[in-house]
Amino acid sequence: MNDEPIISWKAAGIALGLLLTLATFLVKPLGVSTQFVVTDAIVMHQIAPTIAESNQYFSTYGVPSDWGIGYGWMLVFGMFIGGGITAMIFRDRQPEADKGSMPPMWQARFGPSEIKRYSAAFTGGVLLLFGARLAGGCTSGHMISGISQLAVSSFIFGVTTFIVAIAAAKFIYRNQGA
Repeated sequence: MNDEPIISWKAAGIALGLLLTLATFLVKPLGVSTQFVVTDAIVMHQIAPTIAESNQYFSTYGVPSDWGIGYGWMLVFGMFIGGGITAMIFRDRQPEADKGSMPPMWQARFGPSEIKRYSAAFTGGVLLLFGARLAGGCTSGHMISGISQLAVSSFIFGVTTFIVAIAAAKFIYRNQGA
């Protein structure tokens, strides 16, 4: 494994900031979790319009102006595709590349089961999405777009996310040494 970074964190941060500025200028602030709600609302408006209109949540998100959902889903699919391509390109630079497919801390705590690892990752993603909707936005919407726009709710979300993530990691990996 090569420990030398491909790009410095400073250059990556500046590039992300410029990309975010461009995306906000051309389309709107970046956010992903709302797309799932918009799609649910659109489906509800099609199959049960009376229920959708009487439901405060669906009536807010399922309005006809939301129906141009291509942008949001392009971003969701782009994250999967971009993440997959990046993982393939930089596979040999990953910390786990020379030790198997899972981090040693995970294997020591939960064993080598890939099904368990993928199930935990999927469950974590579902919980994150659920929490994101409760908070009125996801990590990309709050922590990238919201903080860059100096939204107080986004600062609260960001600090809370990090506190909970650190506490959860310390709990899950307790008794694992360093």
